[in-house]
Amino acid sequence: MDLTNCPLFEDVSPEEIDQILHCFCSNTRHLQAGELLNCSDIVGKIGVLLAGEAKIIRIDYDGSRTLMETLTPGSVFGEALAFANSPLDQMFLECVNSCDLIFFAYTHFTKRCANSCEHHNILLQNLFRLLSKKVLTMASRVEVLSHRSIRAKLLCFFRITAAEAKSTRFTLPFSITALAEYICADRSAMMRELKAMKEEGLLQMDRRQVTLLSVGEEA
Repeated sequence: MDLTNCPLFEDVSPEEIDQILHCFCSNTRHLQAGELLNCSDIVGKIGVLLAGEAKIIRIDYDGSRTLMETLTPGSVFGEALAFANSPLDQMFLECVNSCDLIFFAYTHFTKRCANSCEHHNILLQNLFRLLSKKVLTMASRVEVLSHRSIRAKLLCFFRITAAEAKSTRFTLPFSITALAEYICADRSAMMRELKAMKEEGLLQMDRRQVTLLSVGEEA
C-alpha cells in the first residue's frame, strides 16, 4: 500500500511508514460501494482512505441526511472522533464506490514512543495540522449554514470555494446531490434556485463546473 501521498505521513519516508504500520498495529478493511460503516464502531481509531471515494454523513432519525465530509484517496478521517467518548450512532462513513481503508488506534499516537522515533514526532505534528485544517473547514461550514435561504447558502459556499480556487471558475468538490446534503436543503428546491440564479446571470453551471458571473445580493 502506498501512503506516501497521504498528508498524515508527510515528510515520513517509505521505510519509516513501514515501521509505523508494524509498530501501530494497523489493520485494513475493504468495503463495497454503498456500504455504510457506523462511526460509533471506529471511535478511538484514526483511518486513512487508501482507495475509492467515501463520505462522512449524518443520518437523523427521520432519515434526513447531512453531508459532513468527502473523502478521496489519502484522506484522513476519524481524527476528531478518535478523542470523543460520546455515542456517534447517527454518523456514518458511506462508500461511494469500492473502498480500501486502514485504521490505527489513536493510543499509538498519544503514548510516548519507547524509542523516541523522530518519525513518530512528525506524525503527531501532521495530525495536529490536519485537525487545525478541519477546524477551519468546519468554521466555513458553519458560515454557510448560518444563512437562512438556499440562495444565500449557495452563494456563500460558492464564494468560499472560489476563494480557495483563486478563480471565479471552479469545480465542485462533490456531486449536486451531495451539495444539497452539504447545505441541508431539499435537492429539488436547490435545483430550482440554481436554475433561477443562472437565468438571472449570477452564474454559469455545467454539471460540477461553476463560473461565478456576479455575486448578487444574498437573500
